[in-house]
Amino acid sequence: MKRALALALLALAYLAYTFRVGGEISLLGAGSSFQYPLMSRWISEYRKVNPKVSVSYQSVGSGAGIRLLTAGSVDWGSSDVPMSREERAKAPDVLHIPVTLGGVAVVYNLPELGGRLKLTGELLAAIYLGKVRKWSSPEIRAVNPGLNLPDEEIVVVKRADGSGTTYILTDYLSEVSEEWRLRVGRGKTFSFPPEVGARGIAAKGNEGVAAVVRQSKCSIGYVELAYAIQSSLQTALIRNRDGFFVEPNLTTISAAAAGAAGLLPRGDESWEHVSIVNAPGRLSYPISSFSYVIVCRVQESPEKARALAEFLTWVVTEGQRYAPQLHYPPLPREVVELNLQTIAMITSEGSGGRQQLRCNLLSYTRH
Repeated sequence: MKRALALALLALAYLAYTFRVGGEISLLGAGSSFQYPLMSRWISEYRKVNPKVSVSYQSVGSGAGIRLLTAGSVDWGSSDVPMSREERAKAPDVLHIPVTLGGVAVVYNLPELGGRLKLTGELLAAIYLGKVRKWSSPEIRAVNPGLNLPDEEIVVVKRADGSGTTYILTDYLSEVSEEWRLRVGRGKTFSFPPEVGARGIAAKGNEGVAAVVRQSKCSIGYVELAYAIQSSLQTALIRNRDGFFVEPNLTTISAAAAGAAGLLPRGDESWEHVSIVNAPGRLSYPISSFSYVIVCRVQESPEKARALAEFLTWVVTEGQRYAPQLHYPPLPREVVELNLQTIAMITSEGSGGRQQLRCNLLSYTRH
């Protein structure tokens, strides 16, 4: 992990040098692989809008993104998890900007199943705790009558790196399973319990988990929805809080966020306890989350602050039109409005002290 972070720092330093030499303003971000497909599209499209600003992003995981931001190595860190109290203590003057929504899909490789796998939260927790070992177990058969469940051991796949995707899953499992909450809890990483043993495989990034599940029969894993679709993986129906089995899609992920959209804190306040997992509603997909860009409120120069603010304003307004094409729901209007207020807080440190950023942040169409 330390070696990967060091390599990321070196790569980002090289990119920063290259962009400065080219005379352009550069913006460097790193973090969430959950965001990566959409962030890549945003960067490509924004280049057409503002060719004088070079934007680069590295998919290194939410945990690394926060560490790189705290170290001052990037202009923003992307994370699927709000910063904790301990993380904010190291970087107290930060802003949280939810830039997209997503769902964590539970993916599996059962080619002769003969139907769509259904899982409850308690059953998913039991699989990852190692208590349910075989696909043919009575617990799985009880919610999947008529399916051709093989009498084979379950290959259990998780993330190897510090991951916001893992946090969303463990946040959900902690809500629905008391045993999971007490034994494992919430976190960007977790260790397989002894009961999983050699059946457990850890892979780096959403890309890595998707690849392992695709290549391993009788496996189960979890990835952001876009990776499941890109990899042509089957996704399980998950029973939600209201008792309905739902799939992850634009409608069900949006439904999970609907109730929380108007209740979010200010961008400069703590977001530590913001969560939309296991949200009520017939259509709500229970393993859903916001995904964030986290920035330092005070930037090194007015030029950097303006470039960052204009890019983020475009992302949360015009950029949202590209989200559904990549299987991310667009942000609710209330969240867009909140984000614009947050972006307006970005300032710069000038020679005469802190200077409030002055730029036309509202020049884009609000969706």
